[in-house]
Amino acid sequence: MSASSRKSEQQWTVECAPGAFPLLGHGIALFRRPLAFLNSLPAHGDLVEVRLGPRRAWVVCHPELAHCMLLDASTFDKGGTLYDRLRSLMGDGVVTCPHERHRRQRRLLQPAFRPSRVAAHADLMADEAVAVSGRWRAGEEVDVSAAMMTVTARVMSRVLFSDSLDAATHAEVRRCLADVVRGLFLRTIVPVDAVFRIPTPANLRYRRSVARLHAIVDAAVAERRGGGAHRDDLLGTLLAAAARDEDGAVSDREVHDQLITLLLTGVETTALCLASAFDLLARHPQAERALHAELDAVLADGRRPGAEDLPRLDRTRAVVTETLRLSPPGWLFTRVTTRDAELAGRRLPRGTTVLYSPYLLHHDPGSFPEPERFLPERWLAGRTAARREHALVPFAAGSRKCLGDGFAMTEATLALAAVAARWRLAHRSGPVPRSRPAVTLGPRSLWMTCVPRTQRRTGEAHRAALRAADLRRAGDNGVADA
Repeated sequence: MSASSRKSEQQWTVECAPGAFPLLGHGIALFRRPLAFLNSLPAHGDLVEVRLGPRRAWVVCHPELAHCMLLDASTFDKGGTLYDRLRSLMGDGVVTCPHERHRRQRRLLQPAFRPSRVAAHADLMADEAVAVSGRWRAGEEVDVSAAMMTVTARVMSRVLFSDSLDAATHAEVRRCLADVVRGLFLRTIVPVDAVFRIPTPANLRYRRSVARLHAIVDAAVAERRGGGAHRDDLLGTLLAAAARDEDGAVSDREVHDQLITLLLTGVETTALCLASAFDLLARHPQAERALHAELDAVLADGRRPGAEDLPRLDRTRAVVTETLRLSPPGWLFTRVTTRDAELAGRRLPRGTTVLYSPYLLHHDPGSFPEPERFLPERWLAGRTAARREHALVPFAAGSRKCLGDGFAMTEATLALAAVAARWRLAHRSGPVPRSRPAVTLGPRSLWMTCVPRTQRRTGEAHRAALRAADLRRAGDNGVADA
């Protein structure tokens, strides 16, 4: 069924967004106020034309249209400036490859993300969260964003490479990933390569970090190929596939590209989700108390959570889901038509850029009542979470849906449970800055105060921990690089 025929009672509305500047188009608004600009677009139509510099593009503002587009991956293929930049960074891995090569690559990697394999990593996920938060002290101020990056970088590094990377290299991977992600957004919205060839400190830092990530991956592959013992990790899976492949379809280049892709996409997004969750819980004490009550009941003996606890961590998972709705790390994506197509009754020539934003779709009051409120209970059993189907798309949909969605949800749920079972994270006094989008969305430097939790925490103990934080300088954030 075509997108044009899905809306039986009314026609799709197709308009042009106001406020375009000559030559620059809507680029200024998208750079200065990206989230507010996106949220303003549904008032103008279901499919809205915008100008990115001199080029026309279309923003999908209705979830049914977005769903139809995502299901037709052969017509609406990954492309545009964002994916051009990502391909130069990641190569031709499962995230960035064209549609015709995607199915083979997905089948190659799929075994590593089956539910049984994800469950096998549950102890690792919880252990890393416990290890990082176990170094915190009562009243200490910690950079929660950096701490969660440490957790997810160590988890993903061990899933990809087992113990091939030492502690110093783990820390270097995390630092390089942070530098790369910071530099990507500007390179996406400014399509002028000459600007990024200027040897500014930021450009040099970006280049060094990209080169170092590639070198770390190459060294791990070379060590394994040079006679290192076989390990049951994703690198081992890829090398075994390459050894079985008589046609040479799984090349050394593909092994490298897949590892870089999973490293770049599997670390920061989950870390940002976790940092956003702690930020939102601190802003909403009632939701925080409900989460703590569940954790006190499920983990009553003080143990760290495991795969066997996941079926009972309903509210913990609901907190993660509501965080992904309210602050999706992947907030804006592009597709390019591979042939003449029709969307919302509008003919789109081959090569047309189409954008969709999970942030926009998740904040539509027509889909989610009170969209600006943090309400994890909307995802509990028996609740109607959304008024419209297909409105929640933090991992996309269709054949290009995120390969690691189950892995990410399991990791975020267990890490949140492991930390929140022991600590309450409180905002420091004064205003808390809101997140500004880059390639991803979420707090990149979120300093919070550690308050120990017990099932019978007294108000005075809580206040004492906060007073201790005022006396401690923020120089030591309690996050080990290893």
